[in-house]
Amino acid sequence: MKAMIMAAGVGSRLMPMTADIPKPMIPVANRPLMENTLQLLSQHGIKEVIANLHYHGDMIRDYFHDGKAWGINLLYSPEEKLLGTAGGVKKCDWFLDETFLVISGDALTDIDLGRLLEEHQRCGALATIALKPVDEVEQFGVVVTDDVGRIVQFQEKPRSEEALSRTANTGIYIFEPEIFTMIPAGEFYDFGKQLFPWLVQSKAPFYGIPIGEYWCDVGDIKTYRQANADILCGRVKVPWVGQLRYDDRLNAVLMGEGASLGADVTIKGQVVIGAGCQIGAGTIIEDSVLWNDTVVGENAIIKESVVGSVCHIGKGVTLSPDSVVASGTYLPDK
Repeated sequence: MKAMIMAAGVGSRLMPMTADIPKPMIPVANRPLMENTLQLLSQHGIKEVIANLHYHGDMIRDYFHDGKAWGINLLYSPEEKLLGTAGGVKKCDWFLDETFLVISGDALTDIDLGRLLEEHQRCGALATIALKPVDEVEQFGVVVTDDVGRIVQFQEKPRSEEALSRTANTGIYIFEPEIFTMIPAGEFYDFGKQLFPWLVQSKAPFYGIPIGEYWCDVGDIKTYRQANADILCGRVKVPWVGQLRYDDRLNAVLMGEGASLGADVTIKGQVVIGAGCQIGAGTIIEDSVLWNDTVVGENAIIKESVVGSVCHIGKGVTLSPDSVVASGTYLPDK
């Protein structure tokens, strides 16, 4: 089986953190989010992979190169103009010439791809979606299946009161190459708004398979912090980079290479500190993520926040819950 990683999106809901970095490259537990996807594919024996690129695509290409370091052969499909989810896949039909997987480059998961493929084949499906229950449906396509798992209704990002179910499309799909006959070439075409409703309407063999493994759509700052915390708590089976330390109260801090803590620094909850960060004495950091090479002055307070790379947080500065500090920001001493 071959695979395509969807890596062309802008990640607007993560702004300003994605102002100068593509969403698949944001650090999660001190490694790029998309690196977990590549490793997942390699672990399941998927070695032929292509990724579409658009927003800051050069950063993705420069980091992953040909994919050999992850045991795969990685190709790229640049999109000068975005073609939509289905349109971007259609552009790669020359490569995706057998049963293939499509997976988002900006989600965190440890899904069993082998089981998903087995279910796809058992159903004789043209298209299969991995499904997961969610509490908030507004940012997802939601799916209704019949007793044998066939998808009978599909809604793209409904309002909560109008949702037909609370079972979400994870953005992880398996297709047969015959799907390309249903996607127009050279134009914007979307899975959720166009292709999937058409598959339902035409009564194609289109199935949804519930998954029990971890899955998080890293769509906004709240879910971004949650994904980092879930790694530190062991809720998802993915690697991290740095030294992970726990105390007797189950607080955890992941320290990147060369990061340092001053005297009497207090860590509360789940905290990720990037490589090269310097944290001043007396600082309190709670349930937050700091990117590489940021300096925090003495007696600062950072709560439930995300701080970008190469920032300066001055002495005595307080970041209240849900603060987001863009990379390169300078906040003077209080």
